[in-house]
Amino acid sequence: MALKNSLLEELKRMGVRDSKQLSPFRREKLYSVITRVADKVEVVEVSPQEIDSRYRHGLNLNQLELIKMAQISLRLGVNTVYVDAVDVDEERFREELSKRAPNIVFVSEHEADSKYTVTAAASIVAKVTRDRRIAELNKFYGDVGSGYPSDPRTMRFIREYYVKTGSLPEFARTTWKSIRRTLGVRE
Repeated sequence: MALKNSLLEELKRMGVRDSKQLSPFRREKLYSVITRVADKVEVVEVSPQEIDSRYRHGLNLNQLELIKMAQISLRLGVNTVYVDAVDVDEERFREELSKRAPNIVFVSEHEADSKYTVTAAASIVAKVTRDRRIAELNKFYGDVGSGYPSDPRTMRFIREYYVKTGSLPEFARTTWKSIRRTLGVRE
């Protein structure tokens, strides 16, 4: 997301902060403001099939996120990008991003979405996008829960779907360890 520095204080005053600290209703309201005032917003939804395919070829989810973050950063056309480090080593993550986008300065920190307004705004856009996708899945499939592997409703839905159809729904990753464990599938 590209935001003018002059807007950051205003967004902060409006309540832009880590999306996990906001209600769905509040996130939606802020999403409207953020997407209206941002110079550019880039959202990339990576399909479960792409994640599974990349995993089978030796690329884990953190590495895939690294690639996608670098691609988004390049498309934004900005000089500095603040990211929530998905690697346990923030500096290593920053270095890997810099290799993929050498003309950009990366600030890579854990919990960046609770420290930087621009990262918080991006987390709101990402969370609203995800919430909307889950709402679409709920309309199509019925109650799929939150879509997270820690959600008993999600795991129950996947188990029941698998028993009924003999396959996983299109939104489930076959490489998800919790799904494989729940279904008793070995790698």
